[in-house]
Amino acid sequence: MVTIYDIAEKAGVSAMTVSRVINNTGRISEKTRAKVKRVMDELGYVPNQMARSLVLQETRLLFLMITDITNPFYTTLARGAEDAAKKHGYRLLFGNTDEDLEKENDYIDAVLKTRADGVLLAPAGDASLPHLEMLRRHRVPFVLLDREVPGMDSDVVLGDSKEGARQLVKQLVGGGHRRIALINGSRTISSARERLEGYREALKLNDLEYDEALVLETSFGPRSDLTGIEAWLDRMRPLPTAFVAGNNVLAVELMRSLRSRGLRVPEDVSLVCFDELASYAEMDPFLTVISQQAYQFGHLGMQMLLDRIRSRDEPSPAWRKVVLPAELIVRRSVRQL
Repeated sequence: MVTIYDIAEKAGVSAMTVSRVINNTGRISEKTRAKVKRVMDELGYVPNQMARSLVLQETRLLFLMITDITNPFYTTLARGAEDAAKKHGYRLLFGNTDEDLEKENDYIDAVLKTRADGVLLAPAGDASLPHLEMLRRHRVPFVLLDREVPGMDSDVVLGDSKEGARQLVKQLVGGGHRRIALINGSRTISSARERLEGYREALKLNDLEYDEALVLETSFGPRSDLTGIEAWLDRMRPLPTAFVAGNNVLAVELMRSLRSRGLRVPEDVSLVCFDELASYAEMDPFLTVISQQAYQFGHLGMQMLLDRIRSRDEPSPAWRKVVLPAELIVRRSVRQL
């Protein structure tokens, strides 16, 4: 293995000079820097990243933790985060928690063991607070995405979930629907709470009564309870004429359950949801959706994280909360009554 001493000997400089070139520290003439780099290339030198990290107290590694890698919203978010990280010379590691606190805890351990410089994460829910406190104790900067956690002040990038839910209900009411159901994520997740609140507010504004029986609380991710969805549909008599789905995964699961009963969207039942479906759905887009700026979630969140990393040794600036507006895209999934 080629060492910095081998390079120093061939380049006719000190080992300290070579170290400064590798770590981009100290004052070295451009002529000397170019000579050392030329020798490094000739000898095929590969820097010891771990040793470099110990010297500079940074790894140039960042962690992105999301709750469902199969959800197109998160895959697009991840692309935005990766693009921003790469632009600034960082590598990005990924973790998928499935809204599972044990998996999230394992990934937090991995963050600490790899000495990652920062974390961008969509927390599993309110119970993620101890995990965030662990990061804070170890002085690991982090930024939250899509979800807030009560009791933890931090930078966060959110969508306007409440307003999005209001717009979806308004669209259904405009189509003549009066019996509107909601399938949503757990109330232990801030975005799910806000979507429920927006749904309730929209019903009230349109003189419609809120009925707890028309609301199903399940998982936003791939662990949603299919048996629970079937039982929920069985209990509702008469069946609602329209449904709001708290995200695209739930919309697909609900469509499958409706199809198994011989019901079609929109011919028999209307359906609207948060977030676009997978890219293949672009060939025949038909769902009316609240389209969130998924790429911007990741890109902007990463920029905020890098700002925190750069100011880690300075007095902490005020926490920033960014709420990205969403767009209602009207398609063919709402039948006019």
